[in-house]
Amino acid sequence: MADDSEDKRPGTHAGISRRGFLSSVSAGAVVAISLKDIPLAEAQEMEATGKTVTINLLVNGSTRRVLVEPRWPLVYVLREVLGLTGTKIGCERGECGACTVLINGKPRYSCMTLAVEAEGQEITTVEGLLEGEKLGPVQQAFVDEDAFQCGFCTPGQIMAVEGLLRANPNPTLDQIRTGVSGNLCRCGAYKPIFSAAAKASELRRQKGGA
Repeated sequence: MADDSEDKRPGTHAGISRRGFLSSVSAGAVVAISLKDIPLAEAQEMEATGKTVTINLLVNGSTRRVLVEPRWPLVYVLREVLGLTGTKIGCERGECGACTVLINGKPRYSCMTLAVEAEGQEITTVEGLLEGEKLGPVQQAFVDEDAFQCGFCTPGQIMAVEGLLRANPNPTLDQIRTGVSGNLCRCGAYKPIFSAAAKASELRRQKGGA
């Protein structure tokens, strides 16, 4: 999204270039590990090598303690370690927006955010918008307005709209266009996506801004 480009494209830690980060992420296969799957002594031994670290991620209101490599992007940890596969992997270079999540209420590309950067932050994925067994207002609006075709970009589009409406509950059409401009739809379903954003704004107001 144009207005929040800095929020969605965070810089990496000092000494790590964007090219180096992307190269390290794609180099070779990695094995995701959740701490509940391995003995404590073994986890401590792995950490002692310096190749892994233990972090606490606050995801959809729950704190999850996981063992990660410092180079792993947040999208990888969400999907492969925590099993939250609603967040999609697209371009893996911060251009398509399929991996958009909210961090402290603002849309971010999770492929461009290291998992270790997200520790201590409030992370919301598309699964976190559910209200029990019911769809949240933005999710429901996408269904009502048929705002998807292949559906691959839809979770990222939904999170972009959710972030927009949290910052601006009653956006204009131009503001909606700007708000989702960082999310690409290869099917070209932009018109119903814009309509869904407007419908979601209405649904949220009916629920008292929830």
